[in-house]
Amino acid sequence: MSEPLGSAPVPPPGPQDHHRGPSGAPLVIAYADYECPFCAALHARLRPLDLQLIFRHFPVRSSHPRAWAAAGAAEAAGAQGRFWEMHEALFEDQARLEDPHLWARARELGLDVERFEADRRSSAVTDRIQADFRAGVRAGVVTTPTAFLWVDGQAQAISAEELERRVRR
Repeated sequence: MSEPLGSAPVPPPGPQDHHRGPSGAPLVIAYADYECPFCAALHARLRPLDLQLIFRHFPVRSSHPRAWAAAGAAEAAGAQGRFWEMHEALFEDQARLEDPHLWARARELGLDVERFEADRRSSAVTDRIQADFRAGVRAGVVTTPTAFLWVDGQAQAISAEELERRVRR
């Protein structure tokens, strides 16, 4: 008899991940997209908590047509050392994700806009976003946002409410 099909494990944290937060704090891995209003709500709920955050891209093009471009903007900003600043800016104003608004954010962050645009459209950025998305699909992510608490080398799916109960402010 064959084993039942199941999801692959959530990939462990690695050097390729966008990671912030105090060492020793609980670690959350979030799969989200920048156009999803529920992702912005989760972001707002997690921001004041004392935790480590790994953000992984999960742009749902069928529901959020500008999510891919926004993910590319975050990665392109990251190539210039400003991922988290762009991450914040994208969640703070989800209504403006068209290219001219992305370029304006890049200028406001002091980025080289020509490099930003070239990076945003590069195969390296595309590959990065696709790798996050595919890993999420393999791990059973079907919607955004999806959050996991990393405990003893294992990812445990967790709601924002449960995170707030378990993590101090």
